[in-house]
Amino acid sequence: MTAVSPLPAANVPAPSALFIRLETPEDDCWIEALHEVSFGPGRFARAAFRVRERIAVDPAFSYIAQIEGQRAASVRMTPISVGGFNGYLLGPLMTDPQFRKQGAGRALVTHVCELALDCEGIDFVLLVGDFAYYSPLGFVRTVPGAITFPGPVDPTRVLVHSRDPKVVNTLAGDVLPWV
Repeated sequence: MTAVSPLPAANVPAPSALFIRLETPEDDCWIEALHEVSFGPGRFARAAFRVRERIAVDPAFSYIAQIEGQRAASVRMTPISVGGFNGYLLGPLMTDPQFRKQGAGRALVTHVCELALDCEGIDFVLLVGDFAYYSPLGFVRTVPGAITFPGPVDPTRVLVHSRDPKVVNTLAGDVLPWV
């Protein structure tokens, strides 16, 4: 699978160099080390981490991007519900420092969002992240304070992607398991 990236063409790997595949158990140690490098010890206090403590990630939506055969980036998705709507919490998204700014992370986000939003009964993909990075990928800011995480979050960093533009204004409530 190759995905279009909003990066300048010079920074995007050639389609033959970028490959997206499902995560396997052999990736676990690499992913854990990448978590540590990307987020440090504070990762355990993040609200999104608290969600994943309570709700297991969906292995069918856990992907690795490879560039020229090397693991470059990882993404996972957690099935959640907000206000009676089912969706996914995207993250963590991490890119190995040696592969940053080459389009692997953006390709993963595009890939998992397309897969999730094509599933019947899935209304949205939610994340806590940088608007400047995620907005070109279809994410918009949610109504500030409408969505409650099990820990503090900056409400300006709570972003949603949906095929239904009304979802952004109707999502409200606690982040819970699927209904």
